[in-house]
Amino acid sequence: MDEINLRFFFLLFYFAGGIDPYVLIQYKGQERKSTVARGQGSSPVWNETFTFRAEYPGGNDEYKLILKIMDHDTFSADDYLGQSTIYVKELLETGVQDGKAEIHPQKYSIVSSDQSFNGEIKVGISFIPKVESYDAGEDFGGWKESEY
Repeated sequence: MDEINLRFFFLLFYFAGGIDPYVLIQYKGQERKSTVARGQGSSPVWNETFTFRAEYPGGNDEYKLILKIMDHDTFSADDYLGQSTIYVKELLETGVQDGKAEIHPQKYSIVSSDQSFNGEIKVGISFIPKVESYDAGEDFGGWKESEY
């Protein structure tokens, strides 16, 4: 199984209303959080990169990113606005085969808990497999000791 780094970035998010949105990004038990887009109105822009550890092929078939869009509230619990799911199995397959893969920025629907349309988020995703180097030597105080 190869280890890979999965990177993606937010380019544009559209949502009606006065909110301070941020995104919780989940991938196979890992979670990252974007910055809160304060005062950016209904079309905030995030230009952030997040890295996730992944194995392909892995133990199960759940190769998906879940983007939970939240509204930051200072004096109460943050509000859940909706989520988008991006399936990345094909991206991982291509990357393992070709050495890198990319999904150019595209829009994904955000659906609320009642499955109604609640806006869009534009996301680009890329990854490059992590190359493991093999070193047969052993470190001894700054010197490498060969095993031969």
